[in-house]
Amino acid sequence: MIARASALLPVERFAVAPMMDYTDRHFRALFRLLSNDAVLYTEMVTANTLVDATGAPRHGDGARWLRDGDAAGKTILQLGGADPATLAAAARLAKDHHAYAGYNLNCGCPSDRVAGSGCFGAALMRDADRVAECAAAMSAVGPTSIKCRVGVCETVRDLVDDDAQLYDDLAAFVDR
Repeated sequence: MIARASALLPVERFAVAPMMDYTDRHFRALFRLLSNDAVLYTEMVTANTLVDATGAPRHGDGARWLRDGDAAGKTILQLGGADPATLAAAARLAKDHHAYAGYNLNCGCPSDRVAGSGCFGAALMRDADRVAECAAAMSAVGPTSIKCRVGVCETVRDLVDDDAQLYDDLAAFVDR
């Protein structure tokens, strides 16, 4: 089971999910004008973009990818990756230089750019133990959530029509 951080992520009735190429800082600024109470997620930033394998910053404080400027303090940084130490180092960099309310591990992106090439995004759902390790490492830095899908399959033929089986598979993933 994942150790719980002392702080909790903000929970509001209105949240804007992370969307590649959409939820950039300009989009989030617009939605922040609509509501100071909304929880906003960044588009995914890969941990390897921010830090190298030793955890050292690749680009100073990462401002190009991390600058936020959200005075409401309800923006959550979504990170992509599969290495617990690298994800924790990226979250630490964000925590040290930027004001995020928490972090989100991307286990839901089905894009070939993400799931097909780096063993992260939706592909991570095939390795619940690794997800638990990644989430635990990120939780040591701050409040962390996980974006996931109901399940993953290789082809349309692998789809399960049995709702009970889908639920059981998802419950087993979450229980890790």
